[in-house]
Amino acid sequence: MEIQGYNMPDNLYYEENHYWIRVEGDILVMGMDDFARQMAGEIVYVQLPFEGKKLKKGKKFAQVESGKWLGKIFAPVNGELVESNEELEASASIINEDCYGAGWMYKIQPSDMAEIDELIRGPEAVEKWMLADIEKYKK
Repeated sequence: MEIQGYNMPDNLYYEENHYWIRVEGDILVMGMDDFARQMAGEIVYVQLPFEGKKLKKGKKFAQVESGKWLGKIFAPVNGELVESNEELEASASIINEDCYGAGWMYKIQPSDMAEIDELIRGPEAVEKWMLADIEKYKK
């Protein structure tokens, strides 16, 4: 679905800092959403933490950098990092080209899959959240 020029697929979960989560079996795939991508500009660096890193929901576990911005990446759920997208090490700009596909960032094994129900999901919830954030960032 498109919301004021931002592509926000409604089959994904979103966390409040503008990262998306897609369920693939018992693994969560995570990446930067189109709003964050456009706001940040050209992505130049993505921190790729070691596999096996324990993640605590709401706690910073990595960072991403553009030419004008340095952002923290927070764990959307409790769990373990099982894979980082190694392609981003050589070319972080893949995020700018395909943030919902080849530009995925991390794969997470959640401790409790039910935690994803606390994320933003569904067309109405995503639109309400996005419109509020668009207004907030205009100021």
